[in-house]
Amino acid sequence: MTGAPPLSSSPRIGRGFRLQWEEVQNCFVLLYPEGMVKLNQSGGEILKRCDGTRSVAQIVAELEQAFGMQGLEGDVVGFMEIAGKQRWLEWEAA
Repeated sequence: MTGAPPLSSSPRIGRGFRLQWEEVQNCFVLLYPEGMVKLNQSGGEILKRCDGTRSVAQIVAELEQAFGMQGLEGDVVGFMEIAGKQRWLEWEAA
């Protein structure tokens, strides 16, 4: 996918990648055959919700509720756009 994901689409972790919590590093990491991406807290919180069942809009709403903040849509969609370009995420049509 190029560009921003539609709010109705449902992202999931891309093929060849695995998201897991690394206790030693105290963060989520994205594993793939050639290596590992250490995620910051925001990236981990977004990606752990990308299970192919929640829409982008639902993920944004969950994050806003979980952190007691509003206006996260731009940041979440921006991260997902970058993650899509890196093939960390794939999308299911609504």
